[in-house]
Amino acid sequence: AQVEELARRLEEMDDGTIPGWRGERAFLLETARLVCLYAQDKGVYARDERGEVYTLRLRLYELEERLDSRSFVRISHSEIIQLKKVTALDLKLSGTIRMTLADGSECFVSRRYVKKIKQALGL
Repeated sequence: AQVEELARRLEEMDDGTIPGWRGERAFLLETARLVCLYAQDKGVYARDERGEVYTLRLRLYELEERLDSRSFVRISHSEIIQLKKVTALDLKLSGTIRMTLADGSECFVSRRYVKKIKQALGL
C-alpha cells in the first residue's frame, strides 16, 4: 500500500520529471532527456537519449497534457516526440514527414498530424 501511494504521488509531481519503471524499480525521468514516448502492445514507454526504455503508467493523452507543448508534440496516434531531439526532416514523402531523432531512430509523422508539426516547426 505504501509503494502504491508513493507511485501515485510521483505521478502527480510536475517538476520536469515523470515516473518511469524498469521491473519493480521506479525512476524519475527528466523530461529534457527524453527523445520520445510511445504506445506499443497495450503499454506506454519512454526512450531517453541513451536509448534506455522505461515503462510508464500514464497514458499518452495524460502525458500530452502534462508535458510542455512547446517541446513535446504528438506525431501520431501512438507517439509523442521532443522537438529539440529532432536532428533531420525528410519532407520528400508525399503527405507525411520522416524525422530522424537524436538517438538515431526514425519516426514518421502521420498525415493527420503533418499540419500541426509544420506549425510547431515554423515550416
